[in-house]
Amino acid sequence: MELSVKQFFKQGIRYSRLLASGLLGFSIFSSLLCLPSFAASLTKSTSQRLNEGQRLEVKGQRLEVKGQSKPRIIEVDIVDYPPIPPSPHPLVPPSPHPPIPPSPLLAQQTSVDELSDVKPTDWAYQALKSLIERYGVITGLPDGTFKGDRGSIAERALTRDEFAAGLAATLYKVEETIATTITDKYIEQDRITLRRLQKEFGQALQQLRTRLDDIESRSSQLQANQFSTTTKLKGQQIVGVTDGRNANFSAVSRTRLTFLTSFSQKDLLVTQLESGNNGGDAVGLAQKQDSNLLGSNGTFANAGGLDFTDVEDDVKLRRLYYTLRPSTDLALTVGTKISPRDFIDGNRYANNEAADFSSGIFLNNPLIVQNKIDRNGGAGAAIVWKPQNTQLTFRSLYIAGDANSNSDDDGFFGDPHQASAELEYILSDKLTLKLQYTNAEIDDTEINAYGLNAEYALNRNTGIFGRLGIGNYQGFNTAIGQDLNLNPVSWTLGVGLRNIGIPGTIAGVAIGQPFVSDGLGNATQTNFETFYNLQLSENISVTPIVSLVINPDNDSNQGTIWQTTFRTVFSF
Repeated sequence: MELSVKQFFKQGIRYSRLLASGLLGFSIFSSLLCLPSFAASLTKSTSQRLNEGQRLEVKGQRLEVKGQSKPRIIEVDIVDYPPIPPSPHPLVPPSPHPPIPPSPLLAQQTSVDELSDVKPTDWAYQALKSLIERYGVITGLPDGTFKGDRGSIAERALTRDEFAAGLAATLYKVEETIATTITDKYIEQDRITLRRLQKEFGQALQQLRTRLDDIESRSSQLQANQFSTTTKLKGQQIVGVTDGRNANFSAVSRTRLTFLTSFSQKDLLVTQLESGNNGGDAVGLAQKQDSNLLGSNGTFANAGGLDFTDVEDDVKLRRLYYTLRPSTDLALTVGTKISPRDFIDGNRYANNEAADFSSGIFLNNPLIVQNKIDRNGGAGAAIVWKPQNTQLTFRSLYIAGDANSNSDDDGFFGDPHQASAELEYILSDKLTLKLQYTNAEIDDTEINAYGLNAEYALNRNTGIFGRLGIGNYQGFNTAIGQDLNLNPVSWTLGVGLRNIGIPGTIAGVAIGQPFVSDGLGNATQTNFETFYNLQLSENISVTPIVSLVINPDNDSNQGTIWQTTFRTVFSF
């Protein structure tokens, strides 16, 4: 069915009055933008006057008749009619504000339901923008208004969610204004416009309300279940079942609760509680048969089988220190329970007894990190300085083991204490070097040691690491009752592997000697360890470990001790 407009009216068919009424209604509606019910009635009456199943639509310069078959569209001529005088509506007086320019035909406006975004040229955008500016509404959009970077109307389209947020804020503001000025006719006109917008964007508004209700519910749940507004609680439970030569099958356990408190974005208070079951392993048992020089809680080194053995079964304070960052490149730490391993001698492949190697010899250089200070911690201070735009990091610390003692030989500057410095240089994204120095006094023995810590990434999943230490021990050692004049050497070398077989796994193999010296024991202890860490979930990991120690405690009479361990770590 194809007709031109001229033919349409010349033939005097019965649709002439209907079309004229429709154009009149459209003109009035476009100028007011606030009579959706009137437009709906026109559409309804038009559909009823056509044949059943047909619908007449006027779009710009096109006439379209839609029926049960595919609609056909042709270009038509426009008939010039005399201007239609405005017909005032008794309920909607003229607005004193500059009106929104009316569109030629309402049919030219795209339905809101068909929009993925609301464009600046859309009637809805212009209407809401006018209301927002008129009532000073804060919309909740990124810049709080509909204005762009240059102070003009934003040229980008708004998503339906953004538009719904602005509409919701405007509804609230206008309703609040109406409550105090209910007789203001102009505000009532704006209210009618808002009702139309609310109807068109009803689905988007409902989705926004649902999301806000969900966020509020989750926020309430988090507030009800959070430990503290300033403190985070982290827990770790290590359980290792182990067996080895000349030892019975045993279980070793260590539990730590760590409280991380921050009063601002530039500080951190660390408080850690620790408890264990005082469990041991095969390597530690062999080392304790002598003087326990190199065991996990040994006099000269932490080089036993498992770092988490020999933890007392009562709850004790393990760490307590406060870190402040006065600037982005500087961190200052003071505390009464500080361990050197928290600040120096780190290595990405070997530095965590809960994730990678379990023996202390592979976690830290025993000459640089003195076991008598590190095992129980002490009072002191640390500084970390990383100059901006450089690859250098400087670290320094001083820790006193018996700072609470007021005797002449003990105290903050007495025996035992350790002072260390470390300079880290990142040569590339693959190679990192650390130069170290430690001065200590432990058991009346003066200690000076120099160290080198290196790590090199061969590729994303493979890297090699090593530590080397050279020291000097002078004086009569009260712990073993022996006058010392030693120049020990300590070294380790290993390979770190990731994503072996299963994504997220960690593996490693390493060998080392903790204390190479002719003046301590009749042999040199050699440690070997390999492990494979499988992360079962975010909170649980399991790790089979195989350890081999030759000449434990630098004693050739102990032979070789083999040991197997299955380590399970629970964290939350």
